[in-house]
Amino acid sequence: MACKCEVFKKAINTVRLLSADGVSKANSGHPGMPMGCADYAFTLWSEFLRFNPDDPQWVGRDRFVLSAGHGSMLIYSLLHLFDFGLTIDDLKTFRQWGSKCPGHPEYGHTKGVEVTTGPLASGLASAVGMAIGMKQFKAAIGGCDCLFDQKVYVISGDGCIMEGTSHEACALAGHLKLDNLILFYDDNGISIEGSTKIALTEDVGARFAAYGWNVIKIDGQCVKQIRAAIEMARVTKGKPTVIIGKTKIGKGAPNMEGSEATHGAPLPKEELAAAKVNLGFNPEESFVVPADVRALCEEKVAAKKACAAEWNEKFEGFKAKMDADKKVLMNALMTKAVPANILDELLKAVPEKATATRASGGTIMNAAAKLVPSLTGGSADLNPSTKTYLKGMGDFGPEDWAGRNIHFGVRELGMGMIANGLALAGYAIPFSSTFMVFSDYMKPAMRLAAIQKLHEVYVFTHDSIFVGEDGPTHQPIEQLAMFRTIPGLTVIRPADANEVAHAWAYALKADHPVVLCLTRQNLANLPADVVANRMDVAKGAYIVTCEEGFEVTLIASGSEVNTALGACEILRKQGKKVRVVSMPSWDLFDAQSDEYKEKILPKSCTKRVSIEAGSTFGWSKYVGTDGLSIGIDHFGASAPAEKLAEEYGFTAEGVAAHVAAYLK
Repeated sequence: MACKCEVFKKAINTVRLLSADGVSKANSGHPGMPMGCADYAFTLWSEFLRFNPDDPQWVGRDRFVLSAGHGSMLIYSLLHLFDFGLTIDDLKTFRQWGSKCPGHPEYGHTKGVEVTTGPLASGLASAVGMAIGMKQFKAAIGGCDCLFDQKVYVISGDGCIMEGTSHEACALAGHLKLDNLILFYDDNGISIEGSTKIALTEDVGARFAAYGWNVIKIDGQCVKQIRAAIEMARVTKGKPTVIIGKTKIGKGAPNMEGSEATHGAPLPKEELAAAKVNLGFNPEESFVVPADVRALCEEKVAAKKACAAEWNEKFEGFKAKMDADKKVLMNALMTKAVPANILDELLKAVPEKATATRASGGTIMNAAAKLVPSLTGGSADLNPSTKTYLKGMGDFGPEDWAGRNIHFGVRELGMGMIANGLALAGYAIPFSSTFMVFSDYMKPAMRLAAIQKLHEVYVFTHDSIFVGEDGPTHQPIEQLAMFRTIPGLTVIRPADANEVAHAWAYALKADHPVVLCLTRQNLANLPADVVANRMDVAKGAYIVTCEEGFEVTLIASGSEVNTALGACEILRKQGKKVRVVSMPSWDLFDAQSDEYKEKILPKSCTKRVSIEAGSTFGWSKYVGTDGLSIGIDHFGASAPAEKLAEEYGFTAEGVAAHVAAYLK
């Protein structure tokens, strides 16, 4: 009978070969990384990682993030062995249509996958957000160390380390002293083009030490060293830990071990057979889990379920002793509760005088934060400009883990990925903010948020050329169009403070990411009768004003709604009959019934004009091929906003002149 250490070694090799077999069956994928990381991954999952396969969202669980998502057969093999519902037949469908085992791990698609990964370092950066979210939750409810000492474990490779995202996120993690974050760096020295020496020669350990991390260097394929490193990392206080594990890619493949040839292509049939012989398996068999390995994993799973049951019992005792207010807070955080009357409450915070929507947005967001405890986040060092500081709610960090303001620093991409992790942690509706033009830095994070259907809010201010004197580098032109092309992302550009309140109410109740585009310049509030009787941002568009028998429809968003109203008055004096429509959101309007769309934009009126201080791309959908789109399809210039409006035809007079010429 084999000793336990021999069975353990066989289990590690089982992970190697399940991964290699999956890639071979698909004739597509990355076998080298799973084969190299199997020692660390199996040791972590079997001996340290807390989870309950019967309850994948168990509150007491640790989190596992495969940032090197191309090695996805690694996590699928582990999910199979540890009873998360993936069968051998599922493993055989790797990368195929309808499979539970897609090419890269997908959150919400495969039970047990905590985050969608693939773009390198995105998982690592999101893990920083998870660690923040878990710290916040524990502090907010007064959780004790005996219950709330969960960790976030990450596996990253050389690609993650090279991506700039990892620099941004890991520097912040060190600054915040996130000791619940443990990273395993699979230092195999290989990338697609060959040895990493062709592009990566920095001292990664010194880099992380400079960030303020605890750095441990080990043989990443020595189980004894792996155990010791994880144990040390788990008890380290005041800093995150990186375990730099020296490994060989494709471990076990006798003729290709350590070669870049194992990175992104199946092992040749002869080499896969040789690997099986080398690791003590039958070369004629595939997708094999030996009986003693299966028994070992079942034993581990039973122990983890018992641990979860024990934790749940202690958690119930903890809840029973909580005071009423803390219990209400905990439930609000766990459910991300939003009051049913949130819109009515936010409308009470609307300023009466003309206000920039970034400023009214700040006032309204602060009102929302008092009603929605899960609202948390920050800006990329721009709170004074974006008005996104939550007053009186503390700054997150070692001095106040419950603080709801997160100072991301000038790290837009890191901020976006961290916000994704905050949403995934399960207790927050995160917001992140910067000038709209700098959303360019955040696009990969926004795309991943949309793919994962994460509930978060992007607050982008200085939303047009009316940024003014900062010039074309700071004046967004194409960004709105970019937002609108991302599937699953709702984009709202409010016309006044009342529309801002509507937008925030929608964003808080949504189940997906929402973008708010806000102005630098002051905007007058729309007429009271419009606000009371016609405003309906949640439907994407509504009639602001209209004359019977109207001959032209002016469709505008954001600050240009006021411009459209001014142009409307001029045109009416010229004898024109005009309808003005505010369209703060294409996405929301497109989701309405045909009847509603016809009510707002009737086919009987073929003369339509869109007015928006940005790219005209996409507006033909609403104005038609014979319509007029007034926009800016070029970069701006450095000048006061008023001068730019005059030069580019975005005054009421300029718009009226364009429309009058169009109607002739």
